[in-house]
Amino acid sequence: MTGTKPTTRVTELPIRWLRDHMHEALTIYGLAMGYDAAVVAGRYGYAIQHTDRPGFRAVGAFEATPEGEQLVGFGYGYLVEPGQWWHDQVRAALDRRTAKKWLPGAFEVCELHVHPDHQSKGLGRRLLHALVADLPHPAALLSTPDADTKAFRLYHADGFIDLARGYHFPGDARPFAILGARLPLHPREPVPANS
Repeated sequence: MTGTKPTTRVTELPIRWLRDHMHEALTIYGLAMGYDAAVVAGRYGYAIQHTDRPGFRAVGAFEATPEGEQLVGFGYGYLVEPGQWWHDQVRAALDRRTAKKWLPGAFEVCELHVHPDHQSKGLGRRLLHALVADLPHPAALLSTPDADTKAFRLYHADGFIDLARGYHFPGDARPFAILGARLPLHPREPVPANS
C-alpha cells in the first residue's frame, strides 16, 4: 500500500522511561534469546546498573495498537571500559593486537532485541542504526550467538566483522561471536543474485 505510514516507530528512550519499563524490555530479551524466566529475572539488576554507565543510550520500537503503543523491540549500549564484566571477558577473548585496536573508546551494543512476533520486518536494523547514529565513538562492539541467525546476518550486512568466534561466556553454554564495526556504520552492498 503506497502512502501509508509504518505502524512501528523507533525512537531514543529516556533513561527514566527505560528504568520504569525494564521488566517489559527484558521480557522481549528473554523471548528473543530463548532464555527462561529465571535468567531474565536475574538480568534485571544488571540492566538497571547499565543505565548509569558513561555514554549510555537506549532506543525502542513501538507498535501502534488500538490501546496506544506497545514496546516490541529495544536496544541499549554504553562506553566500554576496563573493569566492566563484558569488557574484561572480551579482552580475554581477543588477541593483544585486536584488543588494542578495537576496545579503547568503543561503544558496546549491550542489548538489541526484537519480539519474535515482530522480527523479519527490518526493526532490528532500524534499532541498530538509531542506537549508533552520530555517536562520538570510533567503533561499536557486540556479542551474539555464533550461529547462522537473523541477527548474525544483520550485523555482518551492516558492516560488522568477526573479532572472535566460538567464545564461551560464563553462564551460557552456547558459543558467541564478538563483532566490531567502525562508526559510522557503512552497510555492505548486497551481492547480486546472479554474480
